[in-house]
Amino acid sequence: MIDGYRPQGEPKPAPRSEALAGKQAKNVNGAEKPIRVLIVDDHPLLREGIAALISAEPDMQLVAEAATGREALAQFKLNRPDVTLMDLQMPDMGGIEAIIAIRGEFPNARIIVLTTYTGDVQVLRALKAGARAYLLKGRVNAELLEVIRAVHRGQKRIPPEIAAELADHATEDDLSPREIGVLRLIATGNGNREIAVQLCITEETVKNHVTHILAKLGANDRTHAVTIGIKRGYIELWNRKSESAS
Repeated sequence: MIDGYRPQGEPKPAPRSEALAGKQAKNVNGAEKPIRVLIVDDHPLLREGIAALISAEPDMQLVAEAATGREALAQFKLNRPDVTLMDLQMPDMGGIEAIIAIRGEFPNARIIVLTTYTGDVQVLRALKAGARAYLLKGRVNAELLEVIRAVHRGQKRIPPEIAAELADHATEDDLSPREIGVLRLIATGNGNREIAVQLCITEETVKNHVTHILAKLGANDRTHAVTIGIKRGYIELWNRKSESAS
């Protein structure tokens, strides 16, 4: 991890190591500028591992870290990285919201999503928000550096299994925002009556929504629908944990 990083409070650039200082010196003498990278993830060990990978590359420079989406926006404004590595599930502001916020001010921002989730819904949301690549965290050691270079060159990258997941569901009807809301309430253990009260609709309307949800997801029952919803990304595990704790 970069010495001096503070997950809370006023954002500041991460201090440079001697190796980074050497890169900067080469840049002053006319050599090609290194790819400046921002890491956004709420797990310190993952940030530390990625920092180690990047620090060993002569053509890359880690300029800052962030643990939340809001910190990501602040650090992006401060450092203007060439490539940003963005987790999806974070407290305060999620990755997709952070991508939207960053690209709202900096349309040319090049962002790589790092996640454990392969669900087609999450992938589509990230791509629509402006992500240039989608990389599973289990492949960071093997593929991250090459993906960073590819995105910096203006290319897009999606793993084959994720592309296949997108293709599998391309012709299916998406859940409506209301149906997603109902499914998330089912996932937190609410019955039809409780859902009706929370959404200010009739219990009969809730039953109709549940019927449509089961049909669209190809689910056998409510529990099966929740399982599919998590797999595809309609239900975010972080949100479920947060709601359970509240």
